[in-house]
Formats: sequence, structure tokens, C-alpha cells
Amino acid sequence: MQLHYIDNAAHPSSGGRTIPVIDPSDGQPFDEIQRGSAEDIALAVQAAQRCLESTWRKLSAAERGRLLMRLSNKVAEHADELAAIEQRDCGKPTKQARADALALARYFEFYAGACDKLHGETLPYLDGYSVLTWREPHGVTGHIIPWNYPMQIFGRSVGGALAAGNVCVVKPSEDACLSLIRVAQLAAEAGFPPGAINIVTGYGHEVGDALARHEGVDHISFTGSPRVGTLIQQVAAERHCPVTLELGGKSPQLIFDDADLDAALPFVINAIVQNAGQTCSAGSRLLVQRSIYEPLLERLGRSFQALRVGPAALDLDVGPLIRQSQQERVRDFLAQARDARIATVAQGQIVNEAPASGYYAAPTLLRDVPVAHRLAQEEVFGPVLAAMSFEDEDEAVQQANATRFGLVAGLWTRDGGRQLRVAKRLKSGQVFINNYGAGGGVELPFGGVKSSGYGREKGFEALYGFTTLKTVAIRHG
Repeated sequence: MQLHYIDNAAHPSSGGRTIPVIDPSDGQPFDEIQRGSAEDIALAVQAAQRCLESTWRKLSAAERGRLLMRLSNKVAEHADELAAIEQRDCGKPTKQARADALALARYFEFYAGACDKLHGETLPYLDGYSVLTWREPHGVTGHIIPWNYPMQIFGRSVGGALAAGNVCVVKPSEDACLSLIRVAQLAAEAGFPPGAINIVTGYGHEVGDALARHEGVDHISFTGSPRVGTLIQQVAAERHCPVTLELGGKSPQLIFDDADLDAALPFVINAIVQNAGQTCSAGSRLLVQRSIYEPLLERLGRSFQALRVGPAALDLDVGPLIRQSQQERVRDFLAQARDARIATVAQGQIVNEAPASGYYAAPTLLRDVPVAHRLAQEEVFGPVLAAMSFEDEDEAVQQANATRFGLVAGLWTRDGGRQLRVAKRLKSGQVFINNYGAGGGVELPFGGVKSSGYGREKGFEALYGFTTLKTVAIRHG
């Protein structure tokens, strides 16, 4: 049984309730986590506040950096252990789970080096005055982490917050929290003081709500659905608490007729099947110039047919979805496609070794999806790629921008002028040209526009969101 991790110690839930942990590969329970409550959140916030006042705010930026670097090394040393935990808890194939663990180590490494690089400025003003700005941490930051990439999102969120001088209370998803409990333990082993990192598990409507409402929490970072993001904003607004929101996307990949298709197609496939399509930045819409639409779909279809889906331990192309309700969601989208007579180009294969009780979905390539259809407008959060064609740049941009989301976009063309013209017109927080995802891009500011949220995580830019700016004006005559 897994306990909360508060003040560098294991704590049972104040209510004594637990939640079963399910292995997505076979749908069977194998562990239990604590079903936390507002009382548990209060305990964690108090621990964080004590740490902030007694220890954390007294550390120099360089000392914080050394702690983060030690944690980075700890995570790297335990990458195989963390990957095994993530594999069973989330259903990730081995290579994906290990990549996530190494990405977490890289986040801590990056933010370790950034701690003492966060500077203020001196400003010109009136004669007889000196004016400067300081960047100061918010204090206690709350982090609501989703189930699709718990380690990576912990790294980009908590890593940045700690580097900026904050202390953290983390509410992981009830579907994926085991690796983060272990990371908190590794942080204690690395020398983090009690209360710097606190983990409280449980349901969003109980623990997440309590975290967002707590008066002692000075900033909220949330990654999840637009619906819940709206609720977080409303609750935080009641006490004027700043928030950073990453709320998903319906990201397009635009392929023009001069693109290098040999280079593009592996990126297109990986962008929709990685993590079984359960990725906020998944390239779930494929926009192809009409002159190459048919031959490209033919090639892509053959690749989809070769994809294999199965238990995480088999380390195939695609693992299971996180839970049964997610599997049902994907099936519902595909049923709507059939009802609308949207043609299926190809599907991958679920291997015979996959238990019938597991949460599997075959990667599916659909063609001629209407721009206004739900499949082109909403996140499936599964391995379903919706293809459509366009005639020219204007139509391509119009289709790409025709959703309420704006997180990531991919653009494939050899024309340098077109690269810049289209990139400027795309309403998206990130645009990748002749690549997609940039190998994780720990250094690259990440966040969306429109309903994909606001604020930025990852890269140095994240440190600005995890701090407030103070202006100091000195009159000296």
C-alpha cells in the first residue's frame, strides 16, 4: 500500500480510505493508494510553509541548484526502477517509460543550472534615483499532475517551481502516482529538506479541489482538460491566486507537396501513437496538400497496418490506454466516424498476447474527416489520426486554426518563405518546422493559446511564471 509523502515521511490518509491501483495491461488491481482529503492537503501545505520559512528561503540559488542536480543524478541512477513502476502503473511500453524517467532527470538537470541565472534589472529613472527589480518566488505552489506523463510533467512543473525558490504540494492523478511518490523519496535521499516536496494522492474533486482552494497555496499549476481548467480558474480567482494552465490540443500537421515525405512520415506516426495517443500535443490532425494526398495516405496506411499493440512489458509500438473509460471514449469516437461514413484507411493490430481485460485500442487512420466533425475538433486522447486535404496555403491555415485549441503545430515544406509565412499565421504555442516535438524539448517554452490554456512551462521562460516581479525605487539625492 502506498502512502502520502509529506514532510519527507509516509503518511496515511486522515480518513483511512484507499483507492485501488489498476494495471492497464490486464485491468487488474495490484496496489492501493491513499484517498486523500482536505485535511491531508492542509497537512501538506503546513509542511511546505514551515520548510519555506525555516529552510528553503534561506538557501542561496546555487545551493538550490546543487540539490536539484543531486536529484537529477538520483533519478538517472534509478531510471530502470522508475520505468518499471511507470510501466505497470500507466501501461507504457518499456522504451517510453524509460524515456520519461530520463526526461525527468534532464528537467532537474536543466533547472539545477538555471537557479542562479534568474536575474532582475536596473531601470533608468529620475535623477537622484536608482531603480531595480527583483524576482521573488510565490511561496507555496500547488501542482495538479495528469496521468499521461506523470514524471515528465512533474519535472517541467515542480522542477521550475523549485528552481525559482518555491516549495511544492503535488496532487498526482489517481490513475498514475506511484512514480512520483518514489521521486519524492529520492528527493529526500538527495538532501531536500522536509516539506520542500509533498505528495497527496486522491481524487480530483476531493484533493485537487482542496489544493486549489487552500488559502496557503500561492500559485496553481494545472495540466488537464479545459473543463477542469475552467473550474480551477474559477476557484483560484475567488482568492486572486495566479494559475498556469495547459489544457490540451487538437494539433495539426500540415504537409505540403514539396515536403520530404521520407522524413515526415515517421514523425507523423510517432506523434499520434506515442503513449497510445494520450498526449496533449499529439499530432491528431493530418492536413495534406491535395496533389499528394492519395499517395501519402497509401504509404501511411501501410505503416499503420504494421503497428502492433499489446501489454506494456512486451515493449511493442503501442501499449494500453490508461483505463476502461478512456477505451470507451476512443470506441465512441470511432463509432461516430462509422455513423458519419468516414472511411478507415488502415488500423494496427492488437496482438494475441493482449489480455481481453486490458484497455487496448488499435491505431486508426481515418480519411476525409470534415473540418467541423467532432473527430477534427475534440481530443480523442487515443491513437486516432484524422486526415483531410487542402488546396493551398490559405486553406491549410484556415483548417489548422479551425478549432478552439492552439497548443502545437507541425509544418512540413522545403520552401523557406512558406515556412515563415505559415508559422506566423498558425495560432499555436509551438510550431515545429520539418520536425515535431524536438526530442522532448526540455529547454523549449511550452504552453498554448485559446482553449489550450495560458502561461508557459519548460525552458527558462517557466521561471518567470513561478515568480513575481518586485520593483524597488531608491531615492538617494
